[in-house]
Amino acid sequence: MHPLLVAVLLGILQGVLEWVPVSSEGGVALASTALAGLDPDAATRLALFLHAGTAVAAVAYYRGEVRELFAALPALSRRPFADETADLSFLVVATLATGLTGLPAYLVLDTVVSELGGGLFLAFVGGLLVVTGLLQRFAAVLSLGDRENPNLVDAVVVGALQGLAILPGVSRSGTTVSALLLRGHEGESSLRLSFLLSIPAALAANALVLADTGLPSVTPTAAVAALAVSAVVGYLTVDALVRLVRRVAFWLVCLFFGGLGVAGGLLVAL
Repeated sequence: MHPLLVAVLLGILQGVLEWVPVSSEGGVALASTALAGLDPDAATRLALFLHAGTAVAAVAYYRGEVRELFAALPALSRRPFADETADLSFLVVATLATGLTGLPAYLVLDTVVSELGGGLFLAFVGGLLVVTGLLQRFAAVLSLGDRENPNLVDAVVVGALQGLAILPGVSRSGTTVSALLLRGHEGESSLRLSFLLSIPAALAANALVLADTGLPSVTPTAAVAALAVSAVVGYLTVDALVRLVRRVAFWLVCLFFGGLGVAGGLLVAL
């Protein structure tokens, strides 16, 4: 398959999966292995790299909120987690918590994917998808109420869980939205906070990959094409999700594809 066509397909996949409770990293990594023949390590790094495209989509879609966050900066040190600084305080603390858990998780990821062959890698991703699905179901059943502003505990818990989502198969959006629902935030607010939090996390993950290994195993033209497509598709997907505020049980999707991944991976390994 032509490299540019592969890049477009991967960009579409990243643009859609980043925002739903299915791991975009796991999906893109598996697709990269299947379509481009990349080894698991290179496929995972490419998946992390493409998060920059959906970060651009989130900035574009939430540009009004981003402007408000910058406007709240002067009051941040004086009134953290006050009404006017609650969202900014949440993003700052959650991003720091993400770094504290995400960097060790990245180091573990580097070891794990280098040790796993194709079949075991598929099973590994599938198993994590199953865990994500169960978490999503748990959040839907035990949502704790309707809170307006995030607090310090929200930021630490959600940020720490987001750091673990660097592992392929763990859905960043599914995990963070689930945590916010369990903390008592309503659906649309949980989506908004999760999507805003994706911006610094995605840019940091991208910078980590570039600093560690440089541009992933694709041509610069293919990389730019994949980033551009993921940004456009990501913007359209966010818009659709926010408009619909869907109530579909996506945890079932996680369980279904996770089960297939485990079964298929074990079959390959055996």
